[in-house]
Formats: sequence, C-alpha cells, structure tokens
Amino acid sequence: MSNFTWTIRVYYEDTDAGGVVFYANYLKFFERARTEWLRAAGIGQFEMTENHGVMFVVKSTALDYHAPARLDNELKLTVVVEKMGRASVQFVQEAWRLTRDAQGNERQELLTTGRIKVGCVDAKRFRPAEIPAHVMDSIKALETR
Repeated sequence: MSNFTWTIRVYYEDTDAGGVVFYANYLKFFERARTEWLRAAGIGQFEMTENHGVMFVVKSTALDYHAPARLDNELKLTVVVEKMGRASVQFVQEAWRLTRDAQGNERQELLTTGRIKVGCVDAKRFRPAEIPAHVMDSIKALETR
C-alpha cells in the first residue's frame, strides 16, 4: 500500500491554554489528510454525494499520543489504507513533526498514530452502501502508485 502525505502548520486555534495541540484536533488533521488523499485519487466528496448518493462517515477511531505538537510546528500527516471492504475502508494514519537541524537536514518525530475506519453510507438514509465501482477503482489505482 502507498503512503500518502499531507503537510500542515499548527495554528493558535489548534492549541490549548498550554500551547499544545488539543488532543481532539488530531482527528481534524487526519480528516483533512483523508480528504486530500481522496482528491489525489480524483474523488470529490461533494461530487460523490451529489452524483452517486453516497458519502463516507467515520465509524470508529483509536489514537495513540506519543509526543505533543506545539504552536507553529510543521506536521506531516500520513494516510495508509490498511484494509478495504465493499462498504468500508480502514486507515492507519500518523502525525509527524518536521524540523531541520543546523545543517538543513530534515528530522521527523512521530507524534500521534491513529486507526480510523470509515463506512460508505446512502446519503439520505444513512444505511451502509457499497463504495461505487469507479471510486473503488480510483482508490486502488492511487494505492498502487
């Protein structure tokens, strides 16, 4: 499986009173990375709902926190498909802090690891639905790049 990455910056609004990223914001960061992963596969979530009547919803999450991110940190978010079913996708995602040493060499520190499962549902009834064939094909094509 391929490893998709998306880079973001930590803003003041992402932190708590101690200047540390509020723990729940990692879920927002991971959501944004998955959205960009879908875009990289050529899939727009609005288009998927409008044209196919289905959407992805989060079914479950589990996060492990290893080190804190702080204001103005640059983070690299990864998206890896762990398992695909007919109506669901299980992801492993990570948040890494990116820094440079005095020589300009990039360093990475693992901050958070997440396991997120999304399900495809009928947008009107919120009942499980198969992932449309063209969406599945696009995801598989992205994963083999």
